[in-house]
This record gives sequence, structure tokens and C-alpha cells, in this order.
Amino acid sequence: MVAHLDEKEAQPILQVKDLVTSFQTETGKIRAVDHVSFTVRRGKTLAIVGESGCGKSVTALSIMRLLPEANSSIDDGSIYLASKDILQLKKSEMQKIRGNEISMVFQEPMTALNPVFTVGQQIIETIRIHRTCTRKKAREMALQMLKEVSIPDPERRIDEYPFQLSGGMRQRVMIAIALACRPQVLIADEPTTALDVTIQKQIMDLMKTLQTQHGTSIILITHDLGVVADAADDIVIMYAGNVIEKGSVLSIFERPAHPYTVGLLASVPKLDSPKGKELTCIEGMVPSLHHLPSGCRFHPRCPKATSLCQKTPPKLQQITDDHWVACHHTNARRDH
Repeated sequence: MVAHLDEKEAQPILQVKDLVTSFQTETGKIRAVDHVSFTVRRGKTLAIVGESGCGKSVTALSIMRLLPEANSSIDDGSIYLASKDILQLKKSEMQKIRGNEISMVFQEPMTALNPVFTVGQQIIETIRIHRTCTRKKAREMALQMLKEVSIPDPERRIDEYPFQLSGGMRQRVMIAIALACRPQVLIADEPTTALDVTIQKQIMDLMKTLQTQHGTSIILITHDLGVVADAADDIVIMYAGNVIEKGSVLSIFERPAHPYTVGLLASVPKLDSPKGKELTCIEGMVPSLHHLPSGCRFHPRCPKATSLCQKTPPKLQQITDDHWVACHHTNARRDH
């Protein structure tokens, strides 16, 4: 178990400040991430939540510097991993950090894993890139990682190919690869996508257990606030490339301040709902980045929208010690 965090450990491990990421398209340049800022605390889990197209995965790929160079660029901002601004690092320096100090579990393990190499070979490759050791020692470490992620019969599975494993086991292999070098930060991009609810619970419990054992900080990207309630310590709500609300899980779940967050929480199915009651949904769609609305980007779907919302973009403002929101209808700091 990890000991209580001292003052040094309590400092942020990752700080994203005013991040701007753009893509060049046939119709011009668009901003997929627009001045996004957040902090990840050591040994804690930050969830980034929002519908598809809100900029969650692009934010993660910007942190990892894995965006396609041909049509994308990080135009502004900084990303500090401990004291290093990783946006200022050379490619060779970033390669030493990626997979070693910061790792990522991708959304679909069947496409993220190489189909022509065994799962053992893929874990061993990661270890040998970042650690000086023999292939025999790396294999022992890979086997230990498969045991840590609770792969059944790891001595046999280490020599199997991804297609021979179930979806849940492939996701466990992805986690084993990501954690093989004991990174300080793990980014998990929709780690339970396409898995049944039982396996989803097992994967989330596994990540929490490994976090407790190794003190890893986690960025969890998801659209499911039901997952967030049990898994995260802090939340960032994104919409159309902007952060519209952020804070502690307790603060946001008890006192959601942005109408979009209220809508997301209301859309989570509840076991005690009356039989036959329709699920709550947020009307409309996330706007195209090519045609963003003026003012608040959520105003075309917002039940509280006024003429002010249509004209003026709201600024992110602090409303309690652990809660920030960008909404014209919550314009004063409040203490609870």
C-alpha cells in the first residue's frame, strides 16, 4: 500500500495550461482543444468527461504528443510533467518519457495491440526500450505484469496472440504494457468501451488497485458519469473543445453548476426510476467545430440560455474552493 502523501507528493504531477490544439482541414483550420487547463494530483484520478466530439481524446493525444504531424498542431499552452514542459522537449526526449514516465491505454485494444506479435513480446519490447536488462529478465517482468493485471494462466497467455484473448483480457494486456515501466501518469481513454458491465467493473477495480499499489496518477477519459462517481477524485467537464466545469467529484456531483453537467447527471440511468419512465436526454447535438455558435457554445441546447449567452462567451470562474464553472447563470463565488 502507498504511504500517506507528504508535502512534496501532494504537489501536482501534471499541469495542463491554456492548451490549444488545432487541425488543418479542407475548409480551414479548426480548434479541437481551445485553451484547456487542468491539474492532475499525485496518486489521484482525474476524469475528463463529455460527449463524443468534445475534445477529450485530442487532449490526451496532445499530452502524449501522438497527434498526426501532417495536419495537426499544438498552437499554444504548456504541459508540465512534474517540472518539465513536455511540449518543449525534442522528439527523442519525448520518446524516452512516453511509456516510461507517462503511458496511455487506448480506446480499442484490438487495434492498439500488434496482431503479429505475442502479448509477451509486446510487453517485453516496452520494458527493454526503457530499462537496461536481458530478454530473460524482461520476460520475467512481463510475466509478473500479467499476474498483476490478473490474467488467468499467465505462463500460457504470455505466448499467445491478441486474437486468442477475450476483449477483457486484451484490455488487461494494454494496462500491463502501459504500467510495465511504472509511469507516474496513466491516461486511460475509454478503457471500458465495448466491454460488458461485469468486465467493465473488473477493469475499473483493477486500475484502482494498481493505482493504490504503485501511486500512479490516472487521467480517465469517459462519457459515463456513472463510472466517474466511483473511480475519480476530480472531474473536468468538456464541451466543444472548452472546459466548462471542473472540481472535486463530491462538489460537482452534489452541486453541479453548469446546465450541461446537470444534463449529463440527469441522463445517468437510476435503478429506482419508475417502470416505463423515459430516460432523460440532452436535446440537440454537439456543434461542429467548423460552425461553432457565438457566445456560450452550449447555448443552442441550454434550457437557461438568454441573449447574453448567445453573444458573450462565459469565463471559467471559481465558485467554491474546489469548484470552477463557465456559465453566466453562476456568476458569484459561493461558499457551502
